[in-house]
Amino acid sequence: MPLYEHVFLARQDISTQQVEQLVEQYKGLIEANGGKVGKIENWGLRALAYRVKKNRKAHYTLMNIEAPHAAVAEMERQMGINEDILRFMTLKVESHDDEPSAMMQKRDRDDRRRRDDKFGSDRPAREPRGERSERAPRRAEAE
Repeated sequence: MPLYEHVFLARQDISTQQVEQLVEQYKGLIEANGGKVGKIENWGLRALAYRVKKNRKAHYTLMNIEAPHAAVAEMERQMGINEDILRFMTLKVESHDDEPSAMMQKRDRDDRRRRDDKFGSDRPAREPRGERSERAPRRAEAE
């Protein structure tokens, strides 16, 4: 069976539980049509690059799918009808990665940096600046 990576964006004003219900709904649809859903990643509420259907943010979700084309086409048809889904994209892939996606790795890296301190632990401490009086006096202009 073909392998797919599917990402969809849900409206910003629905709750996280409603997003999980959408995932379960589409997972059930895929399984009913003879496929199976592997890894599911919730990327959280993120800002959009531009407004989509009057929304500035969206809940991002990634699903790894192994299913016949007809099952994926039916899921996409139902997503197009659903008012809570802003956008979706399905890509056919050669194999699925078992590791976290790049979005999840980026989030982990960002969280670590914030926990250490606001500048990062490898940055040297800055020395205090000197007083103004330590500077050489200015030259008098043309006299």
